[in-house]
Formats: sequence, C-alpha cells, structure tokens
Amino acid sequence: MSVVETVGLVLHPRRDSKEAIDTIVEWASSRGVTVYGLTDEVGRIHCSAVPVDTQQLVERCDLLVSLGGDGTMLRTMRLIAGRPTPILGVNLGKLGFLAEIDVDELTSALQAIEDYHYMAEPRMAIRATLPGGETVTAFNDVAMVRIPGCGLAAVAVSVEDHPFVRYAADAVIVATSTGSTAYSFSAGGPIVSPMVEGFLVVPSAAHSAFNRALMLSADEKLTLEVLPTSGQLALEVDGAIGTHLTAGDRITVTAVRAAAWVVRLGGSSFYERARRKLRVNGSAEIDL
Repeated sequence: MSVVETVGLVLHPRRDSKEAIDTIVEWASSRGVTVYGLTDEVGRIHCSAVPVDTQQLVERCDLLVSLGGDGTMLRTMRLIAGRPTPILGVNLGKLGFLAEIDVDELTSALQAIEDYHYMAEPRMAIRATLPGGETVTAFNDVAMVRIPGCGLAAVAVSVEDHPFVRYAADAVIVATSTGSTAYSFSAGGPIVSPMVEGFLVVPSAAHSAFNRALMLSADEKLTLEVLPTSGQLALEVDGAIGTHLTAGDRITVTAVRAAAWVVRLGGSSFYERARRKLRVNGSAEIDL
C-alpha cells in the first residue's frame, strides 16, 4: 500500500496550474489515490479533484501539494499548522524560494514520496498575540510597518519582559529562520539556516542610533510596544495586512516549533538554493 492515499491541492489564485494538476490526477488515478482541493479553487479549473472545505482538506489528506509561489506555500503551511502532514512545494512562479521542485519534476517527486525516498523537514512558526487577545501565525514574518504619511514606526522591544531597545524605523520585522531570506533579508538581516530554532528582530531603514538585528532563542518571549511618538502602523502577517496598531498597542511573539513539515528530496541544499535564488556571489578579491 502506498504511503499516500489522499492528496490535497492548494492553488495559486491566478497562475496556470493545469499542467501540474493533470500530472497529479493522472498519478493518483493509477494508484487509487484520492485528490482533494478547496471548493473555490478547483471549482474554477476543470479537473477530477474532489471539492472540500478547509477543515476537510486538513483532516483528510496524507500529503498537501502547494502549486504556486512562495505566497501559496506559506498559505499552505498556515492551513496545516500544527499537523504532521508533509507539504510538497511546486514552483509555478519565478523566485519560488520555498518550493522544492518545478512542474517538470513533479512525476519523479511523487514517485519518490511513494517510495519513501524523501525527508520531511520541520519548519518553525511564530505566533503573535494581538492587543485584543487574537492570535496570528506566520511562517516567514510579522512586521510592524509605517503607513505612508503617518510617521515612523517607533517601537519598544522587550525580551522576557526586560526592556532592550527602542527602534525608530520604517518597519520592525520579526522573522523566522525560514523568513530570513524574505523581508528581513531585504532590510539587511542575516541569512539563517531553516534548521535554526530561533527568530530575528530586524529594523528596516532605522532612524535610531542602534540599528542592528537581534537573534532570539525559540524559548524566549518577545514584546513589541507601539510608542507614543509612533504613527499608525500596519501589522503584516506573511506579507498580508492583519490589523492596524496605534500608540500604546502591544503584541507578544513566541515560537512554535515544528509547526509544519516540508518535503525535501535531496536535490539541492538550502545553501545551494540561497545562492541561486538570491544570486549570492563569491567574496571580492582583495590585493594584499
């Protein structure tokens, strides 16, 4: 019996995923595997995937396949957060840093999964508790971002309830190791192996004297408070606006270990992908 009896699809809202879906459906039908998809997503594509709601997709599937780019992969990870279901990322875009394979590798990847020739790599998430008590989960980052015309983001940072620094910046980004190659990277933060259990605090375009990033342990609690001198801020969760914050608002951020598991086939390492996707070149030669 195959290790996979049910496959769930998560689709990019606009990109053409028909070739990938046809490949998955053909592979599944030859093995008696049931393919599920979210009703509003598979409903716009002519295929034999069984339409289900989010809860049914999460509960029924042995494997999730994300068809799209990094945003689709992050959404898939949030859908399945807290469950051991592996996620195979298939890149339909340009960058696709989080995806494991391209469409032309899909058949061999499914065969490798069927034959147990893969690894499931854990990915840490961060959970932010908002002023009203609501929580949000991110696999890349949460960011407190200035709204144009409303002034800088003035934010006090405390670790384990001990005040550490006050940033004045365009944004204050809290990033997972996975998210170190995203918004945090563009703000000057370091590249961190996704196997590191910890998270970063990185100011973007800091106007304060202290403009360095912090690296926290996964066991530490981070508190971010919007200072009276701050403008209104947008709180972004994996790039999407989750809410708005004003002076006096406070959020706490904690780590969630192994919140999702992604399929790794051994074709390339994290560092090979980082060099290729981020165009990392060798160090400059220095004449001594």
